[in-house]
Amino acid sequence: MKSHQEPRSGSSCAACKLLKRRCTPTCQFAPYFRSDEQNKFAKVHKVFGASKVSKILNEVPEEQREEAVNTLVYEADMRLRDPVYGCIGAIASLQKKMVELQHDLILARARLAYYVDQSVLFSDDGANMYCPGIDMVEAFNGQDCLSFDQFSQYPFP
Repeated sequence: MKSHQEPRSGSSCAACKLLKRRCTPTCQFAPYFRSDEQNKFAKVHKVFGASKVSKILNEVPEEQREEAVNTLVYEADMRLRDPVYGCIGAIASLQKKMVELQHDLILARARLAYYVDQSVLFSDDGANMYCPGIDMVEAFNGQDCLSFDQFSQYPFP
């Protein structure tokens, strides 16, 4: 973890460069906004302001400050991309995508169960490939009663 007393190169941190002030060895922004990360601090400054960021850093325990800064940077970036919803818009979008993918997974499992059931009913050798007492979906979740090769010949619609 970075420390406030860590020696730095001679250049000012990104915050001091943007704020056009002299960077001191005790600068609270220096450990989190390196001199080559001016865009990172610019986003945070535009959304929250330097005094608010300074206040947040003072209130957060030192071992959690780096994560707090990463969170502020992410929130600022999201707020600049979507001024109305910010992070909430990104979260809602990801949740919607997750629901869609879960729905697709349910459909794929249902199709798979249908095709496996069809291959069992119309098996050429007459052998019963189905495991009695085991739900078809359970058969795909770890039971080795059905072989993938037996239904891989059927394309999904």
